[in-house]
Amino acid sequence: MLVSLMFLLAPWLGFRLLGLLGLTRFATWRISAAHALAVMLVLTGSAHFVPDTVTVMPSHADLTAMVPPFVPFPDLMVYATGVLELLGALGLVVTATRSAAGVCLALLFVVLVPANVYAAIEGVPLNGDPATPLWLRIPEQIVYITIALWATRPVGTTEDHRAVTPPLWPSQTSGE
Repeated sequence: MLVSLMFLLAPWLGFRLLGLLGLTRFATWRISAAHALAVMLVLTGSAHFVPDTVTVMPSHADLTAMVPPFVPFPDLMVYATGVLELLGALGLVVTATRSAAGVCLALLFVVLVPANVYAAIEGVPLNGDPATPLWLRIPEQIVYITIALWATRPVGTTEDHRAVTPPLWPSQTSGE
């Protein structure tokens, strides 16, 4: 699980560095975070489709083992959540859909909490690694939910957006 945090943190810093170097797409920490979350979701979402023969990441079977017994059709649910993660990643990089994607992803992360709790309690390994303890899984989900909501708030709601968008009228810059 900590690996997925690294798949979030490293791209976030990389995108923000690109922004500082002049690439306006990554002009703020928030927008860089949205793109970094998209990178993480492409990696984690693709794991939902990986066969057992691949050993560099969790496989479909690993993720299916995490599904609590009360959830019907575990294989289908793993495929469905993988598709939702990949669609969420796409939604994060498209400016017009970023806010909606953030809300939908936050909801998805909440829906996935029971699978994380079940995997921790039952000791379900991922890719042969020991199960991540519950005290780590829940805060990690909270981080993802927080970033999904913070990084995708509607445009114009924070100061960092105004720093990127030029004022409409000259008087807006003089404080009058």
